[in-house]
Amino acid sequence: MSGDFYWFEKKNDSILFAAVDCTGHGVPGAFMSIVGYNLLNQAVNEKGLNKPSDILNELNRGITKTLKQRADESVVQDGMDIALCSINKTKTKLEFSGAYNSLWLIREGVLIEYKAEKHPIGVFIGEDIKQFSNQEIELKAGDSIYIYTDGYADQFGGPKGKKYKYKQLQQLLLEISSLSMENQKEKLDASIELWKGQLEQVDDILVIGIKI
Repeated sequence: MSGDFYWFEKKNDSILFAAVDCTGHGVPGAFMSIVGYNLLNQAVNEKGLNKPSDILNELNRGITKTLKQRADESVVQDGMDIALCSINKTKTKLEFSGAYNSLWLIREGVLIEYKAEKHPIGVFIGEDIKQFSNQEIELKAGDSIYIYTDGYADQFGGPKGKKYKYKQLQQLLLEISSLSMENQKEKLDASIELWKGQLEQVDDILVIGIKI
């Protein structure tokens, strides 16, 4: 496993999915991925959680406990950025909670951003472990939902060797959102390969798309 991973699970009448980016330098990304993946499964399958914010709060406690971090031991901080969603099986409502990684919804040619909390999983800030909030989104037929890690936007390339950036990724998704998800994947792959050119890939790349 790498520093980025995706996660899917079914719980009662909901489908849960997440895009996760393990951060920090003190613990290898692959180890953090295994810990995070297992804690997500435990939160849902053993503790019976299905609300995204509840899952992230449990994940936060579990990662912090695993790393034995304290507020006064924050010189090197390891944790993860995550976007976590739950969709009910009727596909009429989505719940979202995020740590740094937001959610994009494209509806009728307009991109709407649902912002994540500006603190990661597994890192103390001040004296307390910060809590995560839950956002509920009413869905419509034809909606496209995207969650992601920072690897695509941070890839260097183009004529000046600069980062791809989120604005360009948003524009690309707006252009291709009417296509099938398989065709969107092909367009995303082709765009980043063209951008990268002869430069090395600098990070893991993960984009998850769901069409309602």
